[in-house]
Amino acid sequence: MNQPIIAILRGLTPAEALPIGRALVEAGVDRIEVPLNSPQPLDSIRLMAAALAGQATIGAGTVLTVAQVAQVADAGGRMIVSPNTDPAVIREARSRRMQAWPGVYTATECFAAIAAGATGLKLFPADQAGTGTLKALRQVLPSEVAVYAVGGAGPDNFAEWRAAGAQGFGIGSALYRPGDTPETVAARAREVVAALQALT
Repeated sequence: MNQPIIAILRGLTPAEALPIGRALVEAGVDRIEVPLNSPQPLDSIRLMAAALAGQATIGAGTVLTVAQVAQVADAGGRMIVSPNTDPAVIREARSRRMQAWPGVYTATECFAAIAAGATGLKLFPADQAGTGTLKALRQVLPSEVAVYAVGGAGPDNFAEWRAAGAQGFGIGSALYRPGDTPETVAARAREVVAALQALT
């Protein structure tokens, strides 16, 4: 069973995209974002979306504009992840039947994102917000709305975040750093998946 993880491949190059993408999928990670401030991100998204169709949801991170949503959709991406809450970006993604995971930090941002149709919420930066913030937000957020902790959340503190109400996690450098081999990424992904499975 695949885990509630979004892999964040910041710095990925098109040449690495398929080997790294396949390594993640084989380890049980089936949602992958390529931040748009990576080298040629749309090429990496296009390659993975085609090769991993039916196996993984591929998308983009650091999506800030409606125009960028369109570019990701044209490349075959099916998921939009942002560091901020921009209702126009969320609505554009949802109108294209893409997942939308906006960054949130406050109750105001959470409810603006939900009203715009967000698939789920990305608490970011989670290490700055802390588990106390998430506990407070979960008291008022609809129970069916998923909140993923992103930024400082990893195997060492999965249990604390889960106890605070996080349903999942966005994982970046704990999975991939530029130049890592597919074997290294696969090993890290297996460790992350095992840590999450140990909570259930």
